[in-house]
This record gives sequence, C-alpha cells and structure tokens, in this order.
Amino acid sequence: MESISVSCNDKLKIAARLSKFDMDYIEAGWPGSNPKDEEFFRRAKLSVEEGGLDDVARSKLVAFGSTRRKGIKAQDDPQIQKLVESGAPTVCIVAKAHLWQVTDIIRADPKENLEMIYDSVHYLSSMGIEVMIDLEHYFDGFKFDSEYTLSCCKAAMEGGVKVLVMCDTNGGSMPWEVEEITKKTFEKCDVFEEELFGEGVEKKVTFGMHAHNDCGLAVANSLTAAKSGVGLIQGTVNGIGERTGNADLCSIVPSLALHVDSKMTCNDNLEEITSLSRFLDETLNRTPNKGAPYVGHSAFAHKGGLHVAALERSPDSYQHIEPGKVGNQLRVLISELSGRQNIVGKIKKLDLDIGDDVVAERSLVILDRVKKLESMGYTFEGADASVELMILHSTQGYCPPFRVLDYTAQVYDTNVDSASRVMSKMENGKHNNDGIPTNLARATVKVRVLDDPNHSEDEFLDRLEVSEGNGPVDALANALKKALTPSHPSLENLQLIDYKVRILDPESATQAATRVMIEFTDVTTNQKWSTVSVDRNIISASLNALVDGFEYALKEVVASCVIDFEEEFE
Repeated sequence: MESISVSCNDKLKIAARLSKFDMDYIEAGWPGSNPKDEEFFRRAKLSVEEGGLDDVARSKLVAFGSTRRKGIKAQDDPQIQKLVESGAPTVCIVAKAHLWQVTDIIRADPKENLEMIYDSVHYLSSMGIEVMIDLEHYFDGFKFDSEYTLSCCKAAMEGGVKVLVMCDTNGGSMPWEVEEITKKTFEKCDVFEEELFGEGVEKKVTFGMHAHNDCGLAVANSLTAAKSGVGLIQGTVNGIGERTGNADLCSIVPSLALHVDSKMTCNDNLEEITSLSRFLDETLNRTPNKGAPYVGHSAFAHKGGLHVAALERSPDSYQHIEPGKVGNQLRVLISELSGRQNIVGKIKKLDLDIGDDVVAERSLVILDRVKKLESMGYTFEGADASVELMILHSTQGYCPPFRVLDYTAQVYDTNVDSASRVMSKMENGKHNNDGIPTNLARATVKVRVLDDPNHSEDEFLDRLEVSEGNGPVDALANALKKALTPSHPSLENLQLIDYKVRILDPESATQAATRVMIEFTDVTTNQKWSTVSVDRNIISASLNALVDGFEYALKEVVASCVIDFEEEFE
C-alpha cells in the first residue's frame, strides 16, 4: 500500500501482537527479496529478551516466496534456499495458475510451470516445512481454462502441499463466481486426492481464500468462500494491501464468529479486535478509518433522535451486535437531527447529581442551543467534549477551572513565500524538506486560573505567559499550556493530535466564517476528545476550541466546585 513502510522493529511488534490475538498464521515477509525481511527472520529466532519473539509467535510465522525459477532445480534456487534458512515453520509460495499468465507473462511452457510447482512444493516439504501455495489469478484462470488451473492444484497436491490458496489476484471476481468455482474445485480435487492417496483416506489438503478489494468485495468473497467450505482465509488487519487493499480481517473475523455458519473456527479474543486494529494504525502512523465496520470510531455511533430513543428501549433496534463483543463502544452523536434522548444520554453519562425532572428540562435547553449553534455552522458530531462542556456550563454551581482574560498572537516572518522562492528557502533551511514553512509565531496569553482543587475563593490567580510555536495556533496552545500547568500539572500529558479548518461561506471570501475542530489526547490514558468553534477570525475560533479542549481535560478537577466563577469578573 502507498505511503506505508514498516521497520523491522515494528514488524516484530506487530507479529507479537498478532500472536497474542491468536492468529493461526503470520506471514512476515519475503526473505529472498530484501534485507529487511531477512533481518526480521534472523531476529525472530532470538528470545524476547534479546529483541526477538517467543516460541508461540515463532510457531505461527510464515515466510513468503515463489516457486523456483525456470530451468533450475528447487534446491539450487537461491530464493528457495532463503526460505529454508529463514527458519519459519511454514512457507507460502506463489505460483501462476492462469494459462495466459504462464505463457505470456512469465513466458514458460505450461508443462514446465507444473513442474516448477511440484518441484518447489516437494523440496520444501522434504525439508520438514509446512507448505502453502498461493495459486495466483486462480479465479480468472479457472474462467479462462479450468482444466489447466486445476492441473496446478494437482501438481501441488502431488508435491505434498498442505494448504491450497485460491487467489482473486486482480480483485474482479463476484461472490457468486467465487461460490461456483470453489465448489467445482472441491469436487475435482476430491477426485485428485483419491487418485493420489487412495479412497477413504483422511483429506490431506486444506483450501484457502485470498481476496483483493478492487471491486469492494474482498470481505464478501472471503465470507462466501468460508461458507462454501474453505478452511483458511488470508487477509490483513484493516485491509492494508496493494492497490485498494486486501480482505480486512477486522471485518472477516467478527463476521465469521457472529454471523456466518461455516466450518472455520475463530479465536476467543474477539473483544480485542478493535484494540488490534487501532494498535496497527498507531504503529504504522496511519489515521484510523472511523467508518470501518466493527472497529471504527463511528461503527456504533448514533445520531438520529428516533434511533437513540429506540436504542434506549432495546440496544438491538439499530445495532447488529452489542459493541462490546468486538471491544468497541456505543456513541451518541449530537446534531440538529438529534432528539432529546441524545442529550439525556449525554447528561446521564456525566453522572451529575441532578434529578430526572432537571435532566428532562435541561435536555430541551441544550438541544435548542445545539440546533441554534449548528445553524451558525457548528457541528458537534465529532466534538463530544464541546457538548459535555455545554452541559456542564448550564449546570448550577459549575466552576470552569480557568478563564482567558486576553491574548495576542503574532507571526514574525519577514519573507513572503512565492512559488519561485520555496526551493531557495528549503535549501537555506527555512523550510522543512517537504516545503512546509517553519516560520515561528509568538503568543501571549493571560489567564485567571483556579489554583486550589478545594476551590477556596482566595485561590484564583492571574498568570501571563509568552510562548513560541510553529504558527499562531501552535504558539497559543503552548502559551496556554505554560500558563495552566503550574496549577494543573496533569496538562503536561495533553497533546494536540489533529487540527481541521473549514470555510463555511466561501462566497464571503476573506470575511468568511471559519469552523475549527481540534482533537486532543492524554498520552497517559490514551483518551481522546474533540472540540469545535466557529468565528470569522480563524485565530479566535482556534483559541476557543483550544480553551474547550484544555477545560475538558480538567473537568474532573472541578467537578465538585460550587463557586460561581462568573462573579469573579463582574
């Protein structure tokens, strides 16, 4: 997949995590193709203390390679030898199973290709290695010349293959084609097994499925194959793979466990799959797909008021499973489509010490505010923190932990970048290598801060701080953090992880209203939250969203405050 490069250390971490999840096989690379994968298999032999893997993880490793080259014996092929030297207990080799691919792409004699399959499988099996074979372009090849494609299966079976994997390499097969071809393959290979091993002998070969997502059907085709009787599904966590990706195991595993009646068994760690998905994205420095089935942040997020009201009565009304089964959780979004039940759910989540009658009254007030603000351009679907703060601010006796009295932000770059100057400034070190300016900004922030968790009236302090940053928003965030941290050290753990800007009325040009959304995280707990603000001044919108984010981080500190903080400013 584009823009993904995995270090050897990261591959070891990923392999260990996949083993912990109890994946049956972990295909870890092609040791004959690049030094990084050779290093992986070398280090995998080491103990955990030495930076390697434990015995369980090692037992699941699969080394990837190909059949021997034309005109050479398997034992003399350097790439085959690298597979043996890898120490992996299982090897998966790829072979052409499409007659046209054989004659026109690798330009081999069809009979020689069958010999390459047999010889490679037989040699590796004779070395005590479990052999899988990925029959490339299997479904397209079957449609082109089924007799030849099936003869590739027979050659592998004669060589002693343990797993025959049917590959939809171009990702163009439809589910009904997968079902039909899989069943025909089983019928013919049953005959082959009887010819090779005798009647009544226990089946020696397992069939597998390897799907690509070029038509958006990788998961559907994998589940169809499972329903048709295959015993192994190849895929990747989060569907990461070439072009449009491979079959997503984060969809396949839960579906097999919860929805599909198949011969395949799934592990007992299903509740860890959301965590696994997010671990991989974090390791690869990818932005998680919020809309991913089962594991996405929005997979069990509900917006419409009717939906939320129904969920209150029965969780099954708008959810196909209970989110906790896959380690995810229900989320209620707030928007102008929301009903009162959404707000009620938010208020109850805050565990405020108020009665049901107050909750009912307060929910109508908050809902009215949300709808008015959204008509101005706010959007609260991804900004739960701003909604919770709105509820808290409407609660009698709530005390914000600080207030910004005034601020300034300045950018002090004296050079204006034109396209012709960008390369020159990069060469002079004034830009990063990607051409993004590194011009500094300076911000001054004056705050009145609640300095004592016991909320004594004498513990409000005014504090003025100055800080620099890469741009005015970064400088403001740094100055705000600098001003508040002496009173609230927990803010040292606060980080900004995303910043989004949208122009709401482009026709207004430079006077357009700007919506800013900022995502925060606490690095010690990994909790994430987002805030939103709208203003015609992008700096003001950014500061307001920053203030909400910092206040949300401190809301537990002031949960029991009974001082009317607003009186301090009258």
